[in-house]
Amino acid sequence: MLRRSLWLCLCLCSCPACGLRIHEYLYFQVLSPGDIRYIFTATPAKDFGGVFNTRYDQIHLVPADPPEACGELNNGVFIQDQIALVERGGCSFLSKTRVIQEHGGRAVIIADNAYDNDSFYIEMIQDSTRRTADIPALFLLGRDGYMIRRSLEQHGLPWAVISIPVNVTSIPTYEMMQPPWTFW
Repeated sequence: MLRRSLWLCLCLCSCPACGLRIHEYLYFQVLSPGDIRYIFTATPAKDFGGVFNTRYDQIHLVPADPPEACGELNNGVFIQDQIALVERGGCSFLSKTRVIQEHGGRAVIIADNAYDNDSFYIEMIQDSTRRTADIPALFLLGRDGYMIRRSLEQHGLPWAVISIPVNVTSIPTYEMMQPPWTFW
């Protein structure tokens, strides 16, 4: 049933007559802390930001402080050469991406601020300022972002260790460690 549903989704989503297209997904795996050692799904920004030209096998995912990353960061020194976890809201997706880029971040993952969102991906688009950003920007479901931040708080950790991007096509479905709270 799941395979049939997936096939149906792919066919419907790529129907040229309907004008729909398949979302591009990018996957990353949390390696530490162990209680959230899952493979997460994110979607890249539609019309701004860079792409992952490098695979990072062990890089820090650092929650921004303040979480919305709309201005100066209190923990900007920890963002440098790492990937930032940011929360949606307060300013445009592009503004958040530029703040992380200005602090030397390699990429930004922007989690929805609706903590109960476990299935609806937002299409991140450029704002009307004509600014640009060079680092990759990804959108993460709110439930996933919340669970990552919650785990870090519970363990008193300043960041998670992740691998990004992860090629899930080479992983058998039964071996994929997916978050139990998210329907795949």
